[in-house]
Amino acid sequence: MGRGRLQVVATPIGNLADLSERARTALAGADLVAAEDTRHTAALLKATGIATRLVSLHEHNESQRVPELLARLAAGETVALVSDAGTPLLSDPGFELVRRVAQAGYEVQVIPGPSAITAALAVAGLPTDRFCFEGFPPSRAQERRTAFAALAQEPRTLVFFEAPHRIIATLTDLAAEFGAERLAVVARELTKVHETVYRGTLEELLARAQTDKNFQRGEVTLVVHGAAPAAGGVDEQLLRRAVELLAKELPPGRAAAIAAALSGAPRALAYALLTRGGAGSRPGAPPDEEEAP
Repeated sequence: MGRGRLQVVATPIGNLADLSERARTALAGADLVAAEDTRHTAALLKATGIATRLVSLHEHNESQRVPELLARLAAGETVALVSDAGTPLLSDPGFELVRRVAQAGYEVQVIPGPSAITAALAVAGLPTDRFCFEGFPPSRAQERRTAFAALAQEPRTLVFFEAPHRIIATLTDLAAEFGAERLAVVARELTKVHETVYRGTLEELLARAQTDKNFQRGEVTLVVHGAAPAAGGVDEQLLRRAVELLAKELPPGRAAAIAAALSGAPRALAYALLTRGGAGSRPGAPPDEEEAP
């Protein structure tokens, strides 16, 4: 019997017509489909007339499922990996499976197709020559603010996924850390019947989210313009040294503010350097002093 093969198959993010003929053939010809949610994928397969057997593979069982799938590959079978929507592994399970399959020497083949990330970038009207995908922001407010502070001076276009019930909080925190005038796009329900693309500054989008009842519904992809190049006059060597020393004595927010004042750098850049560099705060500082203002 021949060597097994893993196929990573992209599926529609909302419109069934976006399932490619190659993806349809791969799903129909596989011996087994490993799906993030078997109920969701079962509906897709039924709608396309495919009867391939399904097995679940999600974040809670991936480690336990991998040996079984490797055994099937060893037996010469073809396994198709799908997520609930779009391209697997992009904020979806499957990394451990693909890594282990590749390490074991089996072929890993991709069947490309829909992705909410590239779809949102295509309609956003923001720079796409360089971008970075940040997945879902932290759900806790302080962790989210800290993450955004670290990204405030990122020059590349940023792409996030967000739950609809958190979009107002996320826009609020983005405006606070990035500046209210930063351009952004909220793409809702991409490829679906109620697809809507909201454009404007973070401040304008926040105001719209607070008044438009549909803004907080459905799948949301958020695209944010990168930061403008920093103004001249920043002493980068002084900034790094100040951050290194102040982080040992002060909580992050105060350390960043003083380092920025000393070096001429934006406070957000100082804070991002502090958090990215893993600089520690002074020993014994109370928890409330550890939070950035």
